[in-house]
Amino acid sequence: MAMTDAEKTKQLRKDVAPFAKSQLKISILQIINTIVPLLAIWAAGYYLLQFSPWYTVACSILASGFVVRTFIIFHDCTHGSFFKNKKANAIIGNISGILTSFPYEKWKREHMIHHASSSNLDKRGIGDIEMLTVDEYLEKSKLGRLGYRLYRNPIVMFGLGPLFLVLVANRMNRKDAKKKERLNTYFTNAALIIICATLIVVTGWQTFLLVHGITMFVSGALGIWLFYIQHTYEDSYFEYETDWDYVKAAVEGSSYYKLPKVLQWVTGNIGFHHVHHLAPRVPNYNLEAAHESIPPLQKATTITLKTSVESIRYKLYDPKNKKFISFKEIEQSLRVKNGKSVQA
Repeated sequence: MAMTDAEKTKQLRKDVAPFAKSQLKISILQIINTIVPLLAIWAAGYYLLQFSPWYTVACSILASGFVVRTFIIFHDCTHGSFFKNKKANAIIGNISGILTSFPYEKWKREHMIHHASSSNLDKRGIGDIEMLTVDEYLEKSKLGRLGYRLYRNPIVMFGLGPLFLVLVANRMNRKDAKKKERLNTYFTNAALIIICATLIVVTGWQTFLLVHGITMFVSGALGIWLFYIQHTYEDSYFEYETDWDYVKAAVEGSSYYKLPKVLQWVTGNIGFHHVHHLAPRVPNYNLEAAHESIPPLQKATTITLKTSVESIRYKLYDPKNKKFISFKEIEQSLRVKNGKSVQA
């Protein structure tokens, strides 16, 4: 007798449960092979400047990869999956948050909201990239459409986006933030001001920008790209509240970004995003094993480096046809529609 959808969901969660266990030795090893090299590469960047600024630029770009990996540790801590101990997660989460410029409590709450509402068309706006449906876009004024077009432009999203994220979004609390969250953001901001001011006084603002400015810009762009591609592909799952399903949102609304092993290591296995959304308590170092061990998870949409580039053109979601479309496609559709109206 065939299993019902509810039974399949229950079985899938049961199958993934064994992987949702942190291992202290591996977690400590990740701190050693990620945060320690990051600090060493930054130090090398400052030291090598006396020989050539290009050595420093190379160090800054290399460091950006370790910032991305450090962010994955931060990310796991916000889910309580990096350590079994809540306090340990908070301590390492705050340290890695300062290194990557993210306030721990603020991002923790917003990311939980993202997980609870991912792919839900009625609950967008917190912890995700702004995305309009076709009808929502058509209802906007010309100025509103222009604003959305600019927002979804790759130069703005991946060029100005990192600057806005690091300098503005991460520095401010939401209006509904509680005291603990607000104080944590203030603490992170204060720590960053002290660290950055000290480095600027000791090395000069030009050197500081050459090392940390490049690092944070490149890592920010990479982070936005990863978040973008993990939910933006042609047949991604999106539904309104009445038809939305958590498991489908995880497996069908989150991609498996198949990366070369080196990039998979740098990005902390976050390419197995469908596994992460199904079971957020699975630490990054267990995501691949869960994917390989559970056949239904292997049916998630697979995206490669080559095919991921195509997703840049997807700007609007079409709920009627259950897929993303480009601005060019909506314009062609409107021309056809208007042409028929004139003929009629």
